[in-house]
Amino acid sequence: MLTDGNGIPLAVRLTGANEHDVTQMLALVDDVPPIAGKPGHPRQRPEVLFADRAYDSKAHRLALRQRGIRPCIARRGEGHGSGLGIYRWVVERTISWLHQFRRLRVRFERRADIHESLLQIGCALICWRMLESS
Repeated sequence: MLTDGNGIPLAVRLTGANEHDVTQMLALVDDVPPIAGKPGHPRQRPEVLFADRAYDSKAHRLALRQRGIRPCIARRGEGHGSGLGIYRWVVERTISWLHQFRRLRVRFERRADIHESLLQIGCALICWRMLESS
């Protein structure tokens, strides 16, 4: 899941439980719709991507730079204190909001398209609640 700084989901992907998240990172970045901003040429992608050590590889950093995104990924083998926790909690909080919906907390649906539809509805409800409270 990619979120903006407020926890509003920008893109969501459904994968199997046995699939590592890093395999879907670039596809998830490509799923982000064009971002509205200042008048003129609209920005198509986020400016920065924050990620933890699991996503640290030269290939992913290069692919993000080719897309015009500055990678802010913690390096493997270095001590803690990269400061990414202040951004990562937004994603963790959004996932916990999705788990408030009973049908998303435990997956009961066998078909992925039904579960993905419920996931999209959950994201839409989160966006609506965030916009309603602001």
